[in-house]
Amino acid sequence: MKFLDPRVNRLNLPKEYNEGFQQAEELDQWQTYEVFHQRSRGEQHVHVGCVHAPSAELALLFAKEQYARRSKCVNLWVVKTADITPSNYEDDDIFVPAVDKTYREAYGYKVRPLINTFNQSSSSNISSKVDIQEIIGSNGKKSYIIQKII
Repeated sequence: MKFLDPRVNRLNLPKEYNEGFQQAEELDQWQTYEVFHQRSRGEQHVHVGCVHAPSAELALLFAKEQYARRSKCVNLWVVKTADITPSNYEDDDIFVPAVDKTYREAYGYKVRPLINTFNQSSSSNISSKVDIQEIIGSNGKKSYIIQKII
């Protein structure tokens, strides 16, 4: 019989020693749970290790005893290892950042012609004027400040 502990396997025990043990069934082992702890409120949860337990409640108890005893901890998460779904290395294209990010900059929106049209159409009503200030940033990009004049 082969043991899980390599130290026992190195002993080369005689076969008579193994006769009293029963072979464990395949699903006789506890499940593994990954443990995440949070040092203080507002901080992120950090993976600290794993525990073996028959249920999530006991995994939380084991995690508290193992990982929250010595260091400061305000919250624990336990997740079945089998429930974690990793991404495939072949799908690395999903992590490539978008190259075109003009939607983040003001120069990506062409609003000056619209505002000028609005000002011309409402020139008779003074309370509906809009003032545009053009600002050139240190990187040379143009931005606009649009204010309604009352």
